[in-house]
Amino acid sequence: MIEHTTGYLTLLHLPERHGALEVQEAIIPAINRLPEMLQKTLTWDQGIEMSNHVAIAAATDVDIYFCAPSPWQRGSSENTNGLFRQHFPKGTDLSGYHPTTSSSSHTNSTEYSSL
Repeated sequence: MIEHTTGYLTLLHLPERHGALEVQEAIIPAINRLPEMLQKTLTWDQGIEMSNHVAIAAATDVDIYFCAPSPWQRGSSENTNGLFRQHFPKGTDLSGYHPTTSSSSHTNSTEYSSL
């Protein structure tokens, strides 16, 4: 998740699967750990991993929107993905990078101020 004004990045730790249930279980505590002023809206691409968006919105009180499939509407996300891949090429074993854990959550996320 990328906060577009500041570039604040939260990576969701999905060690085994990245389906709708796993994303839901990771994203709800990650959103709830954000400062309240950042807990307003979430814009996602068209992936099926957000098929539980109604439950996520209900659990977080965040309005969820979906981008059109065109990458030009997801500039920050595309740029951040590119920067991330420069440092961690696809297939990189990230098991040595341990996510931070919130005591209120059984799901992990890693937070960065900027890449």
